[in-house]
Amino acid sequence: MLAYLIAGVFFILALRGLSSPASSRTGNRNGMIGMVIAVVTTLVTHDIANIVEIGIAILIGALIGVTIARRIAMTAMPELVAGFHSLVGLAAVVVGFAAWLNPGAFGILNDTGVILPISRIELGLGIAIGAITFSGSVIAFLKLSGRMSGSPILLPARHVINLGTLAAILVLIGVYAVSPDGGAGEGWFVIAIAVLAFIIGFLLIIPIGGADMPVVVSMLNSYSGWAAAAMGFTLGNTAMIITGALVGASGAILSYIMCRAMNRSFLSVIAGGFGAAAASGAAGGGEQRPYKTGSAEDAAFMLSQAEKVIVIPGYGMAVAQAQHALREMTDMLEDKGVDVKFAIHPVAGRMPGHMNVLLAEANVSYDKVFELEDINSEFAQADIAFIIGANDVVNPAAKTDRASPIYGMPVFDVDKAKQVFFIKRSMGGVGYAGVDNDVFYMDQTVMLLSDAKKMVEEIVKSID
Repeated sequence: MLAYLIAGVFFILALRGLSSPASSRTGNRNGMIGMVIAVVTTLVTHDIANIVEIGIAILIGALIGVTIARRIAMTAMPELVAGFHSLVGLAAVVVGFAAWLNPGAFGILNDTGVILPISRIELGLGIAIGAITFSGSVIAFLKLSGRMSGSPILLPARHVINLGTLAAILVLIGVYAVSPDGGAGEGWFVIAIAVLAFIIGFLLIIPIGGADMPVVVSMLNSYSGWAAAAMGFTLGNTAMIITGALVGASGAILSYIMCRAMNRSFLSVIAGGFGAAAASGAAGGGEQRPYKTGSAEDAAFMLSQAEKVIVIPGYGMAVAQAQHALREMTDMLEDKGVDVKFAIHPVAGRMPGHMNVLLAEANVSYDKVFELEDINSEFAQADIAFIIGANDVVNPAAKTDRASPIYGMPVFDVDKAKQVFFIKRSMGGVGYAGVDNDVFYMDQTVMLLSDAKKMVEEIVKSID
């Protein structure tokens, strides 16, 4: 128990460290230490049927993890996280079925040889939450990786279907818990719970649009934690209960913080998400509005003459892997005496902290990176707002257009800057939320239509 408590302390220190890019390495290290303590303690204090098989499984898992970590591109981190969440959910389902099929091995039988009622509740909840996490994470992975459209898929009467399915899962868990023979003759209850939970995980995520994906990722992270905690009770493993509760609570808090950053309620995200109305009012059709275009030479000259530049990165920067070129441009401008700062929106990219991770990878100093509430007031004093691959987080429709699907989301006040440079591949597309952006057509905006990395590299070459 003491060793598990020590592991829990390291997990808490890990979460604290991961809350800031400056301390993230230490946080990650603390998490690894805590996990080693928890795993070793479990192996030492439990009767192990075959330590060799467990060792081989750990080795295989370690090799797969190291291979993925070395090969994965930073742009693929969001879908990788979603994929890992799906594995946690699937593991909870597998453990739940193992406990149901062989309850004696888990020590959850009463004196009459049936599964304890409280264990049936834990088992049912663990399977249900794990199945929801698995199927929901699979859909999130498909959306984030581009294998499935990021647009919302809205089913008729989806709210009724979702609520009815969730209610059916809870009823089945309740009936299973009070079954007189402990579920031995009512095994179809457990199977039905799993099937319905797999379905509801799918149904909950497909109507959520791309702009809400960062919230979905943190929400699924929370689900995976609660699934692990529920299985911890079934296994009688204190470490799993502590770890699952920490992950579940931290994921829920992060989801809440991000929803507040978008001025949206958690329930509104789950009910449909951004982009639900975008299909009718987004990119297509309509009269082409006039806009200005410029070159890398134009941008380089203006940037070199500026006193203060605020850079707003978005997913386009991640896709183009432009962060290293952007850091080089920043260094050159600072050598000329230009004050360069980075503005990070809470939901920029496809997962929480996506932009922070990319800028940290490019060795951008942490003291140059600011959150929305800390820097938004400075745009009025900025000579240039340099937008690279962002869209929805700078869209003024969020403040002015009540019909917009992003209405109410706090955005950067780039329209107050003296000059705006907006790097975008082409004028043919819109942001992930599927809505046009008035910033494109402002008098002080110059569109730099090109791949983000290529454009920034050309700007670097043109800076004297």
